Amino acid sequence: MPMKQAPVDLAFSHKYDRAHAAQYLAKHQDGLARRLSHLRDVQLARRALAQAGDPQRVLDLPCGAGRFWPLLAERPDREILAADNSESMLETALAHQPADIVRRVQTFRTSAFAIDLPDDAVDCIFCMRLLHHISDSAHRLTMLKEFHRVSRDTVILSLWVDGNYKAWKRARLERRRAAAGKTGSNANRFVVSRSVIEDEFVRAGFSIVGRHDFLPGYAMWRVYVLRKAAPSCR
Repeated sequence: MPMKQAPVDLAFSHKYDRAHAAQYLAKHQDGLARRLSHLRDVQLARRALAQAGDPQRVLDLPCGAGRFWPLLAERPDREILAADNSESMLETALAHQPADIVRRVQTFRTSAFAIDLPDDAVDCIFCMRLLHHISDSAHRLTMLKEFHRVSRDTVILSLWVDGNYKAWKRARLERRRAAAGKTGSNANRFVVSRSVIEDEFVRAGFSIVGRHDFLPGYAMWRVYVLRKAAPSCR
């Protein structure tokens, strides 16, 4: 299916060539700490899917190297759509995920800012590890409104939020770098105020069903479960 022209085109989205996609796949399997982190990600995502009502038709966007496909396939009759802005990511996922799971996944290339699906096309959009790359509120709202259009019911997403030790430590480091005239090494990753992002959810037409922190009070990662508000509230 042809991909729409995305209204937002961010520089970081162009870095995922074949070599970077392979590196991304290996990253979450590299060492005990990474493997434990992945298991915690899966645990939180499983809880979020249950809180979202165990949706039957799910869009994994961006799907990356497909690391959440085994989780999404745990429901035997789930229809899994998976999309990414990077063709190399899609190729890597199809080549390295288990064949029995790959057979259940319908993949296509698209942008999260302009999803090539009709209104209410899926029960749930599953969006892990994307929003922490989006610093601009208007860009986040564009994406959230597109999620609202395409999802019939719920959205599951993760991002970095404030109000924890790691966010405080990161902000202190960035202040020191700025004072020294240095550019941060993670200039394409951003912490968002919890009050700001939750207001954006409401402005995009969602209510918050659940909040799941990676390590409460310590880690920046938070998974939100959102549900489309009633039409009168939109």
